[in-house]
Amino acid sequence: MELPYPCLMFLGDVDRVSAKTASGVAHWRPDACVGQLRLPGCEADLGLPDMTPRAAHAAGARSLLLGVANAGGYIPPHWEAVLIEALEAGLDLVSGLHTRMASLPKVRETAERLGRRLIEAREPSPEFCVVGTGEKRAGLRLLTVGTDCAVGKMYAALAITKELKARGADADFRATGQTGIFIAGSGAPIDAIISDFVAGAAEQLSPAAAPDHWDVIEGQGSLFHPAYAGVTLGLLHGSQPDALVLCHDATRTAIDGLETFPTPSLAEAIALNLRLASLTNPAVRMAGICINTSRLTPQAAADYLRETETALGLPCCDPVRTGVAAIVDGLLLTAEARSDAA
Repeated sequence: MELPYPCLMFLGDVDRVSAKTASGVAHWRPDACVGQLRLPGCEADLGLPDMTPRAAHAAGARSLLLGVANAGGYIPPHWEAVLIEALEAGLDLVSGLHTRMASLPKVRETAERLGRRLIEAREPSPEFCVVGTGEKRAGLRLLTVGTDCAVGKMYAALAITKELKARGADADFRATGQTGIFIAGSGAPIDAIISDFVAGAAEQLSPAAAPDHWDVIEGQGSLFHPAYAGVTLGLLHGSQPDALVLCHDATRTAIDGLETFPTPSLAEAIALNLRLASLTNPAVRMAGICINTSRLTPQAAADYLRETETALGLPCCDPVRTGVAAIVDGLLLTAEARSDAA
């Protein structure tokens, strides 16, 4: 996907969690962002200059990127005026929401009149609309899974890919959501793919590769989420992961937005993910745990990571605060053992 960067990041009037797309792009692709546009009531702040579309265009922006991931992935009516203003200022529009921008008559008509592009990240390529086979394929794969949505699965996958490459390993990040696609420039928008084809899309996204090549696949949803467990299961089966990394928010006690559903224990989450992943790869193992400790003090975070590692006997880290070196150490040993066996 050719993305018209740099961009003006549109945050609308959402809360901090719903701005995770903008936060992810700003963290992993700071070169792609010239500023942010917030509406009254917005709780998110990327630390970027606040700009109007016209000022952003003058500063070199080529697009307005809708950096939100609100529940339902819709574009509220009061955002349309901002989208039209951006088009009139000379910017293309980039979105990863479920609402298609072309379905908004005034936005579509303005774009057509001005010759601007409406770029959608949630339009899956036909190559991903296939049924999974479950057939074993060469190469190594890691999938990030979570105790809930929005706990850091993408951050963990990107950090692990970066660390693998820094060690000289052959590795690729495989995006499965709009934020990952905006960062990597390619991927499969899993939650826009027909449910029968999710496993097949995961197979296509991480095809057969060299024996020591790692595909690090961004996880989606959670087996413990009553709405989004299905997409997680499809990824588990289609990815055929050799390794899983469990992601968790240290301060979350219930499924986000569904307070009657408590988050599972880490041990419970490890056991269920391994059991279900073993359908297509009986040799799957848990490679480590990534904890989002952003709401803990440094000392509390260090204590939490240490205690979790001791209790579960697995490398435990915060991808942002501590890095993922301990997890990658184990992955490289896996690749070495695979190579020796071959």
